Amino acid sequence: MIPLSIPSPGQGVWHLGPFPVRGYALCIILGIVVAVWLGERRLQARGGRPGQVQDIALFAVPFGIVGGRLYHVATDWEKYFGEGKHPVDALKIWHGGLGIWGAIALGALGAWIGARRAGVRFAPLADSLAPGIVLAQAIGRWGNWFNQELFGKPSDLPWALEIDPAHRPPGYEDSPTFHPAFLYEFVWNIGVAALVIWADRRFKLGHGRAFALYVAAYCVGRGWIEMLRIDPVQANDVLGLRLNVWTSIVLFVLSMAYFVVQGRRRPGREESALVEPGPGGDDASADGSGDAASLPS
Repeated sequence: MIPLSIPSPGQGVWHLGPFPVRGYALCIILGIVVAVWLGERRLQARGGRPGQVQDIALFAVPFGIVGGRLYHVATDWEKYFGEGKHPVDALKIWHGGLGIWGAIALGALGAWIGARRAGVRFAPLADSLAPGIVLAQAIGRWGNWFNQELFGKPSDLPWALEIDPAHRPPGYEDSPTFHPAFLYEFVWNIGVAALVIWADRRFKLGHGRAFALYVAAYCVGRGWIEMLRIDPVQANDVLGLRLNVWTSIVLFVLSMAYFVVQGRRRPGREESALVEPGPGGDDASADGSGDAASLPS
């Protein structure tokens, strides 16, 4: 009987003349496109105007990429600094390494700047973008497959991932197959996106609660998936757990607290995502439109 396993790509970069085309970059770009497309539709369902998410993305995406890289380098600094290391490698983003929490934090700052310029309220914008963001994360995880990274402990399960000897961590040189952590997170993130869209439709989540639900649900999956990883953790191992596990725990508690408290203080959804004074000084869209039933909420 021939054992089953998931093969890793023979290569992760192709050359069109002098220009390299990298699988990792293609996955990131595709994820961004999906996030913007879905975010546009969802923001319009909240009274936004066509093209506003695209305009905001011009700020959020570069900020998010820089933030993701800074978080990765800060939490895995031993890969780039110290004896025998090459600090310039910290700039080689095409080799992989974008920390989601840094991307979310700095990306949120960019989105806030873009939202102010576009006249969009930040909380409904965040709620609109939440499922698209986690879908972008899901798609981006296939970039890890191209780079043969983000895998877990050795495994002989039918869906185990084949890793070339050059990419195996020290001490695992003789292990040919591993848990495909990237695939686990891909599946989990698809589920999170579906959960957020369903809950948003069912309960009319607003005031940042859809985004908080995304963060909480993602943290649950990220925590247990992170525990499978076997790459070195000298710099980010805290009290026996990876820093990313602790981050997931803290953010889960904070996001759930926000979800519950905000639900009690401000149930329901904003009348409009636009910052425009309507009659009586309330924020409303220029035409008084609210949710569009024909668009996904």
